[in-house]
Amino acid sequence: MKKFVSAAAVAGLSLTGLAGAAASPALAAPGGEPAAGLAWHSCSADIIAAVKPYDALSDVKVSETIRCAELKVPLDYSRPNGTTITIEVTRTPHTGSGPAKGDLVVNPGGPGGSGAPFGARVFAQNSPAMKAAYNVIGFDPRGVGSSVPALSCDPETYNAPRPAYGTGDPKSVDIWLKRSKDYAAKCAASDKIGLLNHVTTIDSARDVESIRKALGNKKLDYYGASYGTYLGAVYATLYPDKVGKMVMDGVVGPKGVWYQANLDQDVAFDKNIDYYFGWIAKYDSLFHLGSTQAEVRSFYYGLRKKLATDPVRQTLDGQEVAVGPDELDDVVQNAAYRRSQAVWGTYAAGLAAYKAGDLETFAGTFGAGTTGGADDNGWAMYLATQCTDVQWPLDWKKWQRDNDRINRRHPFLTWSNAWFNAPCLYWQGKARTPVDIGKVRNFPENILMFEATADAATPYAGALDMQRRLPDARLVVQDGDRTHCIVHRGSAAVDAYFDAYFLTGKRPDRRTVHVPQLGDPVPPGASATAKSAARTATLPPKLDVLR
Repeated sequence: MKKFVSAAAVAGLSLTGLAGAAASPALAAPGGEPAAGLAWHSCSADIIAAVKPYDALSDVKVSETIRCAELKVPLDYSRPNGTTITIEVTRTPHTGSGPAKGDLVVNPGGPGGSGAPFGARVFAQNSPAMKAAYNVIGFDPRGVGSSVPALSCDPETYNAPRPAYGTGDPKSVDIWLKRSKDYAAKCAASDKIGLLNHVTTIDSARDVESIRKALGNKKLDYYGASYGTYLGAVYATLYPDKVGKMVMDGVVGPKGVWYQANLDQDVAFDKNIDYYFGWIAKYDSLFHLGSTQAEVRSFYYGLRKKLATDPVRQTLDGQEVAVGPDELDDVVQNAAYRRSQAVWGTYAAGLAAYKAGDLETFAGTFGAGTTGGADDNGWAMYLATQCTDVQWPLDWKKWQRDNDRINRRHPFLTWSNAWFNAPCLYWQGKARTPVDIGKVRNFPENILMFEATADAATPYAGALDMQRRLPDARLVVQDGDRTHCIVHRGSAAVDAYFDAYFLTGKRPDRRTVHVPQLGDPVPPGASATAKSAARTATLPPKLDVLR
């Protein structure tokens, strides 16, 4: 699932013209299956720019090898000869000398996440053996990024500082309900072809099937992260005989789709942020924000309260940026998504800068732009899917009761998450009935799942729920790790399972296997005593295997 992000961190994708190049001929699908074919050509400047940072992750410059193609699909699959839309597809080719072992179709989650660049990222992070074996296929889901049309509702919605999310108090509720209703109305007004009625996960799963056919493959090899796991599960339920190899990483629990899933996130994110506050306290000699978790927590919530009435404004590189409580929360939330030295150390230093009076560094760490131009396509398409996959509660009193209850003990994310999803109260796309995951004859029995027990975005209980529904699915668990999605996140044990599966078809012998966590990062400049204490507190558990 997604959250608001700083406008400075959002990479906007404009629908510019695609660079011309000689098109490759369409491939004939094996087995007599019809294939639309994909005409590969050089990618647009926007996609190349989005991919270029991944060059540093690999000895292959993916920005130079990636290719693009456009695939026309029905807006409404029940009317295959009606209006069509375009899905943007990318291909990062394998490095082997012979034919590729396969095409690995990938999805980064969201919903609303741009997957065209994600294909190059997965390729760049793959091992040399995986690079040699697989082409990696990314795609922008319908309505997203470089797919056409790509829906945008209100580019001004990210302007900083936004009204404080509040604590469920009447003033904040009144402000945000009006904003939510207005945003939903603007999305409806922006939809010129009825896209909002056809952006469910079922629609996207049918698009994935169209991509498989266009690639000319008998089976789909697939890697889905976060929401991409749910997309994969829906695809496997609709097309069980078309699944080749499928990996789910950071697994969505089908039972909670989607209202309850967001409430579960609130609890998990709050626990991870409290853990992060405890980590900052271990290094009080560096950050000076408090020597106990409680002291750091008090500093943070005191700062958030102060920013609600006195936001920080700075001009950086000619652009005015601002940090209110919303912008602060939206950025700091990343520390609960993934524990890493870069993320945790940077944010702690940014908070320390505020305390030291260095507002420029503070604004540079957490600030967002005060004027329009931010890309809100991702949020619009997140809502377009979540609000129509299933009917959300339409009685605000239920939302108020549920969020008040959780906020009393877990206040970090609760109300920001409520307002992120509140347009579903007014959404004008038609809500559908979700697929009953796994309830189909001949469901594939070779799926491999990955999950960290302290994943806040897709809590561990959801992975167990998914595993119960899937016959013979194997689950690799990283115990205690506070990271969302664990493939290509630094664990050799995790990546070895991933590679073995795609390269040889081998999965763990047991239904569930456990691997060690990576442990907390140590910030540069930490004292030897602090380093020793941190190591002692974060020794990974013994490698364990459970039935």
